[in-house]
Amino acid sequence: MFRVRGQGKGLRDTPFTVLIKSEAQGVVGADPCVCPADRVFRVRKRRSRDLGIILTPHSRQQITLLLRLLPYKRQVIILYDDIAAISTPPGEGGIAIIRLSGSGVIEKAAQIFKTRRSGIDIRKKEGYSLILGWIIDADGETVDEVLLALMRAPRSYTGEDVVEIHCHGGILPARRCLEAVMRQGTRIAEPGEFTRRAFLNGRLDASQAEAVIEIIRAKSDKSMKLALKQLVGRNSEYIHSLEDRLLELNAMVEASLDFPEEVGDLEYNRAEAIMLEAMDVIDRLIRAGKRADIYREGIAIAICGKPNVGKSSLLNTLLRKDRAIVTSIPGTTRDVIEEQLNIKGIPVRLMDTAGIHVTSDVVEKIGVEKSQEVIREADLVLFLLDAGDGITSDDLNIFRSIENQNLIILVNKEDLEEKNITSRDMEQYFPGVKVIKVSAKEEQGIEEVEDSIEDMVLGGELQSDDLEIMINLRQRETLLRARQHLQDALRELDQIPLDCLGVDIWGALEALGEITGKNLREEVLDRMFSDFCIGK
Repeated sequence: MFRVRGQGKGLRDTPFTVLIKSEAQGVVGADPCVCPADRVFRVRKRRSRDLGIILTPHSRQQITLLLRLLPYKRQVIILYDDIAAISTPPGEGGIAIIRLSGSGVIEKAAQIFKTRRSGIDIRKKEGYSLILGWIIDADGETVDEVLLALMRAPRSYTGEDVVEIHCHGGILPARRCLEAVMRQGTRIAEPGEFTRRAFLNGRLDASQAEAVIEIIRAKSDKSMKLALKQLVGRNSEYIHSLEDRLLELNAMVEASLDFPEEVGDLEYNRAEAIMLEAMDVIDRLIRAGKRADIYREGIAIAICGKPNVGKSSLLNTLLRKDRAIVTSIPGTTRDVIEEQLNIKGIPVRLMDTAGIHVTSDVVEKIGVEKSQEVIREADLVLFLLDAGDGITSDDLNIFRSIENQNLIILVNKEDLEEKNITSRDMEQYFPGVKVIKVSAKEEQGIEEVEDSIEDMVLGGELQSDDLEIMINLRQRETLLRARQHLQDALRELDQIPLDCLGVDIWGALEALGEITGKNLREEVLDRMFSDFCIGK
């Protein structure tokens, strides 16, 4: 009935169920087979052009093999068992969503879904349909009134048939609807399995799949914007461009090896230029990744100074609300007060500490010790001075303990008529440190403080092209490996044999392929989706 042709490399002996599918006739044949080592199956029926191949994996261990099939995704349809999960957070709400994915989910949904209007068969409905009805349990009783969303393969999130049941929000309605689905033979999805299937079915590449969790976890508008750019393929564009340049270089090397008389020697100057260009792009991406970490994870900022210098007032001013108690009594703040906010799109954990000074009060002493610990662990310290008091011995003692940290000095209470801190004093006692004059009470200088925080945290490098890319730790390590291959090739470019040069170039290409998912090991794939929620 059909013949099998082997193509591709990197596969192991693995059993698959092969189904021959015709657009006109549906599945017209089936046969179990074993994928031989170093072969990818393509199945064709004689004198027919509308056939494809459907592969149903027998175990999770075969996912790695399926990755190798992605280049043939126009001829290959990958079928998995049907899965389901609650995709909305637990608790009370306006709506809860149960998501199903797989080749048989429409048929299974039809068994438990009763339409409000008689005569409607959801199995015959087109994709992107929204149907009102009820979920019915095994006893024929109504579970809940729901909206059923129908999305047919391949135009769905996973690339498979997808059904979403939109029921009333709440733990009980969602759970009972899920139980009705499970009785039809679906299984609970593993964490990130919906997105995993989208990746394996070619709907998303690896970088885009990782962007999904970045969107969910975004802590600021900026991090959300960067994650969305990654989702639409901005990262992949850079990687594909790098691959094209390195493939061009590899073609030059291969031509010089195979056709030396016709092509001549390798143009080493051109080869060097291509590798230097590629390394420059990689360096820019790595720098962008470090900045993206700031937008993704945020920073910790500690406000420190002697008692009654205005630390709590500054906290309230930056938060635009009264969070900390402010009095004229020294030592009002005895513990660390912590709040979350965004400064210039950067998620910030802002900590108001107790006034640092020598005290015999047991409670106050504990607060000072805790504050000192928090200050040491902070990414950035805002050190406050009192313009009315001048620079005191307590100020200098505090400065000596923090001078090696990222530091901005704020001279507070600039609204006072009588000020006792001069520019000369600042240059004498705190040379080379950023100094800003502020009034926390009158909200003077606060915008400059926020600008300085942004500039210091981002290293003063705000080029837009560097900030438009989000690179996570896995991708950064892969880029570093690709760069090392290019650096090794560049170091002895005109001294090593051309075939050795080709090995380094291919090493860089293999590393870049891991970012988009062309060359991914199963353990890496598992780690990618381990932090996803079950419903995503």
